[in-house]
Amino acid sequence: MSFISPPTDTQDRAAAAIMERAPFVCGGLVLAYVVAIGAMWATSSNGLDALGRPLGTDFSNVWAAGRLVLEGAPAAPYDLAAHYAEQVKRFGAGVPFYGWHYPPMFLFLAAALGALPYIAALIVWQAATLPLYLAAIVRILGARRAVLLAAVAFPAVFVNLTHGHNGFLTAGLFGLGLVMLDRRPLLAGALLGLLAYKPQFAALLPLALIASGRWPTFFAAAAAAATSAALSLAAFGWEAWAGFFASGTFTRTVVLEAGDTGWHKIVTAFAAARGLGASVPAAYAVQGIVAFATVVLIVRLWRGDAPFGPKAAALLAGSLLVTPYALDYDMMLLAPALAFLVRDASATGWRRGETVVLAFVYLSPLVARTVAEATHLPLGLFAIAALFAAALRRGGASVTQSGSFAHAVGR
Repeated sequence: MSFISPPTDTQDRAAAAIMERAPFVCGGLVLAYVVAIGAMWATSSNGLDALGRPLGTDFSNVWAAGRLVLEGAPAAPYDLAAHYAEQVKRFGAGVPFYGWHYPPMFLFLAAALGALPYIAALIVWQAATLPLYLAAIVRILGARRAVLLAAVAFPAVFVNLTHGHNGFLTAGLFGLGLVMLDRRPLLAGALLGLLAYKPQFAALLPLALIASGRWPTFFAAAAAAATSAALSLAAFGWEAWAGFFASGTFTRTVVLEAGDTGWHKIVTAFAAARGLGASVPAAYAVQGIVAFATVVLIVRLWRGDAPFGPKAAALLAGSLLVTPYALDYDMMLLAPALAFLVRDASATGWRRGETVVLAFVYLSPLVARTVAEATHLPLGLFAIAALFAAALRRGGASVTQSGSFAHAVGR
């Protein structure tokens, strides 16, 4: 049984084959993930994998930050030496450094997780946030076994699990916020406002809400973001916020511009340009062009009368396009975007070639990093752009129709 409606006679045979084989592909992917993760844990020792990295890699920065908060030093996670010393204390000398780049409101969760032993904290973190992501997909597409299978099999899930990252939390908050937008606007705003913990993915949200006249949601989101910031200021002091702002220089110059993270891991226009040899100013120019075009198209789409599914999908994909810093595990945002497009297509009919595009987007996180590392081909960025274009097409928008930004806002 497929999790989406079958193609019509007007669709090509390749699309029909994709639809027919989807459950088998998804089942095979889940089995492969289980085997790979099982092997990773079986070959680990003292919380380190066979390559000497912490299990859950990036989660080690969350846990270490939480430990520092519990030790009475909430500003220390923004001190590179202090943060790394906490990681060395748990994992031993020579462990790779994983930096902390989040605003202080995320220290609440970090502290709660830091109260647990590392492995227990990693398991609790993933077990608590994965259902939030699944809840978003179920609210969009319905609680069917095939839907859950496809959601779990999405390759970004595997990437997120092995990195111990927060993609489940981000996708869950964003997806649930959007699917509740019309029926429960205040709750939707509260959920969307919590995305302030990862502010680069909340840049388009205010514009979409304003463009569509959803003022209750806009103010609820602003209140949630402001409240979480105020609570963190009261709990951790101005020193933590000052440390966060100061750490932005390191994040920008070393992690992003110098590419210490690795261009192949970053799925943005900026990283694609830098990976192909562009200078920092040229890469920012490319990113600026992409971001500007994305903003114009999102404002126009959300001001118009397009169905909500394409609007939501475009906003999710566009939120990845506008930022210069998003990694392959952040492609978790494509899961609710795909779900919104699938729901709309199932209700109104599929277009020729659409399932092929969505299948490419769905599978892309599995190989995006490997392909980019081997060939400098930014496959992840192509997938994000392809989904954005598919949403615009279904929503009746295009670059040639968008006009200027001023026209889009003032129409």
